[in-house]
Amino acid sequence: MSFETLGNGDKMAASRTMLAFQRTRMSADRTLMAVQRTALSLIGFGFTIYSFFRSIIDKRVLGDAIPQGAPGRFGLTLIAMGVLLLGLGIANHYRYMKELRDQRVALIADGLLPGTDGFPVSLALVTAFLLLLVGLFAILSIIAR
Repeated sequence: MSFETLGNGDKMAASRTMLAFQRTRMSADRTLMAVQRTALSLIGFGFTIYSFFRSIIDKRVLGDAIPQGAPGRFGLTLIAMGVLLLGLGIANHYRYMKELRDQRVALIADGLLPGTDGFPVSLALVTAFLLLLVGLFAILSIIAR
């Protein structure tokens, strides 16, 4: 059976199914973007807290009230949490999208969907990967200091 041999009613159902795949894909992208926002907040707060308290320690504003390594450890912890969260989010998104693509390919092979390319590379996934690199760079810059 092929998509072209389907009746009008079946083609309409296939179109609805194709649109459902697109909505599901966009929903997965929105979920990844929510993970990105949370990870960006953690990475940003971690680096800001590190920089702020490091400058206070360097200027000796509070004397020896803040231990030397405390800002680095706290900042690194927040940044590492953000990077870990983002890594898990990317892995989950990739796994879910692979499963969705496999289901779609199976429906195309059965002739229930037209064989069009409706799943381009996710820009949310590319952005998440770039943010992951920024987080790793932040960790390395704190460790190198």
